[in-house]
Amino acid sequence: MCLDCDDAHAMARFYGVLLGWEATATEPDWVLMRDPAGGVGLSFQAEPAYVPPVWPETAAEQQKMIHLDVRVTPADGGDPSGPAGQEALAAAVARAVAAGGRLHPHQPREDLRVVLDPAGHPLCLFLH
Repeated sequence: MCLDCDDAHAMARFYGVLLGWEATATEPDWVLMRDPAGGVGLSFQAEPAYVPPVWPETAAEQQKMIHLDVRVTPADGGDPSGPAGQEALAAAVARAVAAGGRLHPHQPREDLRVVLDPAGHPLCLFLH
């Protein structure tokens, strides 16, 4: 999966912190990351005419091109629907913001938080 953006290396730093992945291949305007456990990878391609999406969508503005969901679980294996889940969710949001993301002001549910990555793609951190 490749995400267009204005800065591929900023995106790789963000998702590297969030997911614990490292870049496996880099070029000046492109970065590939692979899950060290196998499975899906992400790549980021810098595009000079990139326009960030608007979320929630509006008809007159750039629509989102992708929506990623990242599952958050309590470190102690506690109940994700209880206080341990909310603490884990708050910690995940703090990590995402420290890495360059932005907490979106619209939060539709208590069991997830919408964060915008450095390129403006919405990303849901959710409890399960």
